Amino acid sequence: MSMKERFHHRLERSRAPSVKNWDRQPRADQSLGQSATVDCGWGRLLFGQTFTDPKVLANALQDERAGKRDVALYLSDPHVVLSYAPQDLFLDPSHTFRLWFERYQSCQRRPKGFHVRLLNSLADAEAIQRLYISRRMVPPGADFIWENRTSKVLSYWVAEDEQDGVILGVVNGVDHGAAFDDPENGASLWALAVDPQAPYPGIGETLVRQVIEYYLARGRAFLDLSVIHDNLNAIRLYRKLGFQRVPAFALKNKNAFNEPLFIGRQPEANLNPYASIIVNEARRRGIGIEVIDAEAGYFALILGGRRIVCRESLSELTSAVAMSRCDDKAITHRLLKRAGLRVPEQARYEALDQAEAFLSKLGSLVVKPARGEQGAGISVDVRDAKTLEHAVAAARRVCDVVILEEFVAGDDLRIVVIDFQVVAAAIRRAAHVVGTGQHSIRDLIQAQSRRRRAATGGESSIPMDAETERCVRHFGHEMNDILPEGEYLQVRKTANLHTGGTIHDVTAELHPKLAEAACAASRVLDIPVTGLDFIVPAVGEPDYVIIEANERPGLANHEPQPTAERFVDLLFPQTVFREDYS
Repeated sequence: MSMKERFHHRLERSRAPSVKNWDRQPRADQSLGQSATVDCGWGRLLFGQTFTDPKVLANALQDERAGKRDVALYLSDPHVVLSYAPQDLFLDPSHTFRLWFERYQSCQRRPKGFHVRLLNSLADAEAIQRLYISRRMVPPGADFIWENRTSKVLSYWVAEDEQDGVILGVVNGVDHGAAFDDPENGASLWALAVDPQAPYPGIGETLVRQVIEYYLARGRAFLDLSVIHDNLNAIRLYRKLGFQRVPAFALKNKNAFNEPLFIGRQPEANLNPYASIIVNEARRRGIGIEVIDAEAGYFALILGGRRIVCRESLSELTSAVAMSRCDDKAITHRLLKRAGLRVPEQARYEALDQAEAFLSKLGSLVVKPARGEQGAGISVDVRDAKTLEHAVAAARRVCDVVILEEFVAGDDLRIVVIDFQVVAAAIRRAAHVVGTGQHSIRDLIQAQSRRRRAATGGESSIPMDAETERCVRHFGHEMNDILPEGEYLQVRKTANLHTGGTIHDVTAELHPKLAEAACAASRVLDIPVTGLDFIVPAVGEPDYVIIEANERPGLANHEPQPTAERFVDLLFPQTVFREDYS
């Protein structure tokens, strides 16, 4: 081969996959074996090119197990397969992307704060299941994952926090060569999920690179993946890594999980996550939806002659009197104290000298508006007169009545009670950042806020305000300081989700005395749905104080616990069912 020929040969190889390259993909009429499928736990992956009869493929796809989501991919004639079951199947609105390994460029930058490894314990499998449920994905089931840990077809990788061993992300790989002796020698990536509360950037990219490099080392030729067409952030990442679109199409079944993909955009699409989780659960049960005001989260659920208006988790079953008890923090405090439940010492702000005397007596205060939500106007661990004055002014911007409360050190615990039974419990942790040794604390906060907004649909971010600056100074830093690599810095005193806090499920660890106190508090307030805020030394110990009751708790924050299911159970008990994901 001449130099000129070699040049043109290299140039051709460097171009995007051409029609000629794609023609290397097996067609449905090629002999690859008979009807190859792989059970991935979340559903079956049906390799369309191995089915010689489109009607057989349509029938196989319809044979989907309850609670699973099968995918038929690599169909050369999806319209023909669809014609055999147009009422039951639909064309998935996802793009297929491919990375030819000969074009992959590795990255020398190593992840910081976490590492990626293969699944290696049943605890990993259980953590993977919880993560998938929290991301509203169909979980494979911990037992399935563990049983397939040595599979040559399926592989699972996890991203693990180096500080505490928490699983922050997961991805599943399928080896086509091992699955059906694929003559094209490919592999595919599925079910990538990252904990939205993970403090480190780059987890998703690192997991994808791990899958790429694993199958590259095994001698595979390419890696495919499917991504919903409007997931622009994911598509941007895949293009960055060298993936390019290929004309491969997928069919799925019309089931409750897939419904948002085939019914088109509905009025409730504009609802926030706290309303959407309830609406989605209601739809799965055949309950009608009427959006009243999407911006404010108002909707009605309708079944037969019963119509219940809700604002997120606040429904008509909560009386105006019960709501007013929770709305005013001073009234909540008095009622709980009279009932013998433990609450911190509290006083209403009257004058600065009175507040300073109260501070001198207790040493540290929480200053908050008597009415308000989402952490607005709250200052925590106030220890001096000057900070106290600023804190009162901040609270007064939210409500004229200001509460002074004893500061109690401990973990911030939210317990959700529905129908006077504990459904979920979670520790809420204040926003923090992790140093890179290169970026200022201000830049780290802004970057963390971008990740939190993206992960929560704009519901969570860290305010760049005086309270954040006070917290940073309290820990001995200024906003423009460069935080050393790997150093953790708490940047808010409150653990509210809306001010950048994170929430971590501890339902299984909850001490029975805490559950009893939560149920008792909900009965004292006579409220059927509430989120009670506790301060506890440890979630597995009986000691506590109750600081607030929320009449409209965010149910979406407590997955994988069945908060939306129990809420709809309360409203429409005739629709109660239990679905087994295992």
